[in-house]
Amino acid sequence: MIKQSTFLLALCASPAFADPAKVQHVSVAKRGDSYTFNVTIRHSDTGWDDYADAWRIKDMDGKVLGERILAHPHVNEQPFTRSLSGVKIPDGLKEVVVQARDSVTGWAEMEKTVKLP
Repeated sequence: MIKQSTFLLALCASPAFADPAKVQHVSVAKRGDSYTFNVTIRHSDTGWDDYADAWRIKDMDGKVLGERILAHPHVNEQPFTRSLSGVKIPDGLKEVVVQARDSVTGWAEMEKTVKLP
């Protein structure tokens, strides 16, 4: 017979209950014919087993326009900001979506819509 507390602990440790990476802030600057995105992410990184490992920019139809891979955990740096330059945005787009990913839960369901300058 499994003790109730052991069962609850196992449930809480499962990926279904892990917190997704969250895009907190995005600033965008246009430089010539491309854009630079500065994206601030918050995630309860615990080390290599669970950390925010990427973010991406998509158009409103879900087409990926740019992606920034994050090379290491940011356990003691929360929230943290990373940039991506040289992003080409098709003419006519007025806004994009920024989405974060972590190594346990994958791409977060919550996305941040950003108006372009």
